[in-house]
Amino acid sequence: MSCGYRFTTYERIEFMPIMVIKRDGSRESFNRNKILQGVMRACQKTPVTVRQMEELVNEIEEKLQLEDAQEVTSLRIGEMVLERLQHLSEVAYVRFASVYRQFQGIKDFVNELEQLEPPLRRDLERLLRDSSASDSESSGSPDLVGEYS
Repeated sequence: MSCGYRFTTYERIEFMPIMVIKRDGSRESFNRNKILQGVMRACQKTPVTVRQMEELVNEIEEKLQLEDAQEVTSLRIGEMVLERLQHLSEVAYVRFASVYRQFQGIKDFVNELEQLEPPLRRDLERLLRDSSASDSESSGSPDLVGEYS
């Protein structure tokens, strides 16, 4: 019997399920889309492409799978995101860090800047000075880290 239709199948490596241990101690299944959503929010209005964001999330997921980790903390995932964002966009890095590390004020931003490499720190200090007026006009802070906090 021939139906006359063409079907395509896609092969994908089946990953072992990973459980994420959240800050409050609860556990949930790893969801790459939550990470991607947080990264996309952090990268808004930056030159980072969607493809670069997806590659960042792919790298994190692949690293966790290669480590054969069955459980990972949301803190570790956040640090992995920050490590990669630092090389993609200074603005996205600071945005993500401010929510992920729960900045309470300008001192937290200054402390974060002091931890960065000198050239990156200078660029961020300049960006913060230049954008301080526009940042003070926005109300509330976006949820950059999604549900993994």
